[in-house]
This record gives sequence, structure tokens and C-alpha cells, in this order.
Amino acid sequence: MSDLHLLITGAAGRMGRTLIRAIAETPGVVLVGAVERIGALELGEDAGTLAGLKPMGIQVTGDPIALITRADAIIDFSSPVASVGLAAAAAENQVVHVIGTTGLSSADEQKIEAASHHTVIVKSGNMSLGVNLLAALVKRVAKTLSDDYDIEILEMHHKQKVDAPSGTALLLGKAAAEGRGIEFHQHQVSGRNGYTGVRKAGDIGFAALRGGSVVGDHSVIFAGPAERIELVHKAEDRIIFARGALAAAKWGKGKKPGLYSMADVLGLDNI
Repeated sequence: MSDLHLLITGAAGRMGRTLIRAIAETPGVVLVGAVERIGALELGEDAGTLAGLKPMGIQVTGDPIALITRADAIIDFSSPVASVGLAAAAAENQVVHVIGTTGLSSADEQKIEAASHHTVIVKSGNMSLGVNLLAALVKRVAKTLSDDYDIEILEMHHKQKVDAPSGTALLLGKAAAEGRGIEFHQHQVSGRNGYTGVRKAGDIGFAALRGGSVVGDHSVIFAGPAERIELVHKAEDRIIFARGALAAAKWGKGKKPGLYSMADVLGLDNI
């Protein structure tokens, strides 16, 4: 089987550098391009050097379109605007698009869904095996327990993170809503402050903490009468997200066009 050729966006970010290192140590995958936003200081640098490795002969560029025809898949941890544009380019060139970008709006989601009619898109708020297994468990527990058990989601990330709640927290909240058979956005409650009144039945609450260098901690709490169930995941290294993204890119090659999740990649839908 031939190597899988990968284009990385957000190459200078924490995840981009981690992905470059993961590709370098993973047999069967090859980096063919590294992209950063126009104006980034890292433009022109060697991707290997940027990731703390030996030079790879691939310069960081601001133009993904010039490289996309050389790739089998794009792994994209960038920005909502960039991800929407890349989804359209991936659809036009029928390249697998793995999206780990968070902070997408409803309009962004609609554009990505439209692009998935023409190519394989794997999108997840978190690419790790552990988190996606946790989401499957959250769905199962929410389905099993009555609505006497209130659902609260607590997350903490490093102080540089710009969106809240995190994409992972939203992934877990949507899993809980699906398990309960309710519409997520009608029950999502974020950032309680001041005199809020009593908690409404069926709410899914979120709390976001930011500080230090925390990679990502998530807890889903089912608080019932006289007992509490907590499901927890703590990420210790970003390599878990990189490995998941590589697995998604490999899985997506040869699949029919569509919008997929990491649950599809990992076969977790039936848990």
C-alpha cells in the first residue's frame, strides 16, 4: 500500500507542531505540505525545524491551494474561517478533510456539511480515543438514568485557549443530549452568573476554567438524589489528538463522501 500524503494546516500552532512530529514517527504517512496563516512569522521556515526535528525540506507556506493536489488528506487544526475555506477546496479536489478546529458557528457547520456531499470530512471536537470512548459512555449513561440526574460538564484548558466551552465539552454535551433524546441547543446553559434562579430540569450546564499549561481536563457529572456519578478524562500530551487525527485520515481514504465523526472512525456508535 502506498504512503498517505498529508497536508497540515495551523502548522506553527501547538497541534500543528505535534502533528508534524507524529507524522515523522508514523510509518505509512508522509508530510507533503505545512500551512500557516498569511503574515505568520513562521512562514518560510522548515516544517521539521519548526517541530524540533531535523529539516524535512518542506517550507511553511500561506497558500494551501497550491499544495492540495499533492495530498490525499488535509489535517486541519486552524481557525473557523480557514476550515470552512479548506472544506470547499477539499470538496473540489476530493481530498479527505480531517477537522479538529473548534469554535465553529452554526453557519460554518452548514458550509462544512455542504462540502461533505462531495468528499470525506471527519470532524470532531476531540480526536483522542479516550475522549470519544468517554462520549459514548456519556450517551449511554444519559440514556440509562432518569432526568432526576442533572448533567453538568466541567472543563479546564491552558490560558491561551480562545474559545469556551471547549469543543470537547460541547462534544460531550451533545452526546448527553442524544442519550436523553433532547435537542442540545435548547438545553445548553453556559456561564451562570448573578441571580440565576433555580436550575431548570433538563439543562446541561457548562463551566470553563482557564490557566497554566493544562492540555485538557473534562468531567461529566450526573448529579442525582443522594448520589453523584462522574466520568472524567485528563489529557496529558497533545500526541493523543495527533494520533487520532492520523487514524481518521487513514480511515477516510476510500470512503464515500459524507460528514463523519471519530465515533465512526473508532466504531463506537453501538456502545
